[in-house]
Amino acid sequence: MRDVAIIEAPSVLGLRPTGVEELPSALLGAGLAGGLGAERAGRVEPPVYGPERDRETGVRNPGGIAAYALALADAVGGVLDRGRFPVVLGGDCSILLGNLLALRRRGRHGLLFLDGHTDFYQPSAEPAGEAASMELALATGRGPGVLADLEGRGPLVRDEDVVAFGFRDTEESTAAGMQPLPAGLHAMDLEAVRALGAAEAAGRAVGLLTGDGGGARYWVHLDADVLDDAVMPAVDYRLPGGLSWEELETVLRTALSGPGAVGLDVTIFNPRLDPDGGIAARLTECLLRAFVTRG
Repeated sequence: MRDVAIIEAPSVLGLRPTGVEELPSALLGAGLAGGLGAERAGRVEPPVYGPERDRETGVRNPGGIAAYALALADAVGGVLDRGRFPVVLGGDCSILLGNLLALRRRGRHGLLFLDGHTDFYQPSAEPAGEAASMELALATGRGPGVLADLEGRGPLVRDEDVVAFGFRDTEESTAAGMQPLPAGLHAMDLEAVRALGAAEAAGRAVGLLTGDGGGARYWVHLDADVLDDAVMPAVDYRLPGGLSWEELETVLRTALSGPGAVGLDVTIFNPRLDPDGGIAARLTECLLRAFVTRG
């Protein structure tokens, strides 16, 4: 069992105040901290949300997101420096920037990107200017410098150190004019995952991130909408299909079972769309199984 420290990161700066800011309270209320035997390592409060789209960057809240990334990176870095495993509970997907900045300050790391969407939009193609649809592009150094070059350290992660896993938005994102994923970035869409099987696909993804030698380290990003819409309707941008609970558990267990994983974030689950708390309980169970049953 890893020595887990939980950080609450309830930012909606990259989306809007839809309810995803209540994710930490919902999962903690469902017993996540107790089940993991985790330390509560604090809560990083975001700046005030603004709905206006910045004229220069085309992004909502670019300055606030940048400032929040630095504050979150400090919190995550403090956990890492104490030898603990950070589990960061969002919030929207833009919190990934702060998590990766903490790692970038410490060298080169990889990213296992578990998301139903590729989130590789450029501001001109993102209809609302939401950074939660751009975070993978920003993390790899593409986009306005205020977000793509945090502390002058951009890119936060190299293309070849990323595996985008389980996405199913290719038709939608292409129609919207999203820039294509770069050739050097490893892409395993839902169809590819299903063709291999979840365990084999996850093993290959980890191998790509570690060079099969186990020496390289990586962050795991989990957007709840990677799950099948039939079992995870409590998200704001829904798409048919997705991973089953069992498949996600297998993927997470594989990703977390070796020494390569250094942290995990969970984003986008919206408790307001889960009035009886049943989905929060099932998501918490999935996370606990991924940690507790590791070899």
